[in-house]
Amino acid sequence: MSGMFAALLKRDLRLAGRIGGGGAMGVVFFLILVTITPFAIGPDLNLLARIGPAILWIAALLATLLGLDRLFQIDQEDGSLDVLRMSDAPLELVVLSKCLAHWLATCLPLVLAAPLFGLMLALDGEALAALTATLAAGTPALTLLGAIGAALTASLRRGGLLMAILILPLTIPVLIFGVSAAASAGSATTPFLPPFLILAALSLASLALAPFAAAAALRSLND
Repeated sequence: MSGMFAALLKRDLRLAGRIGGGGAMGVVFFLILVTITPFAIGPDLNLLARIGPAILWIAALLATLLGLDRLFQIDQEDGSLDVLRMSDAPLELVVLSKCLAHWLATCLPLVLAAPLFGLMLALDGEALAALTATLAAGTPALTLLGAIGAALTASLRRGGLLMAILILPLTIPVLIFGVSAAASAGSATTPFLPPFLILAALSLASLALAPFAAAAALRSLND
């Protein structure tokens, strides 16, 4: 099973590099959103530092959506998905492989770039460390939840907008606790650990449930 998963992951990493431009496109999109924020709200450093975690989390959420609508669509269009359905590999394992490939290709570069972009929003060292930790803990949930929407819209040629409408409400808890944990690093009254643990729990719950939900959606495509 491990060899099968490794082969699927290697294939999906190659595909993920071509979907939506891969990690480079996500980082550039992330950079653009962060760069235009000071022009929109002004050069107030205190204000930028206060709303910086929220801006970076929203930017990471939108950047994560890049390419998610094509997560299963390419395989559906060229018939590979039918082959995967008939293979010995469980469809849940296929979904998990694609989610991991998307996270490595798109989300991991965002996590690594977040401290540098946080400096542009006047965040201090403690806030940058907290932001990086929350993104590392929360972005897997964004990818896994997005896989459900991608599976539901895999048979639609222009399903990107519908996918976003379906999954954005599901990402609200992740966004709330991610921003709360990241913002608490610079606050003496709000603890960091409780919202961070809830954020990690959301990612674990998504890992336990999302592959089965996405696999069920993929099985229903030909029904």
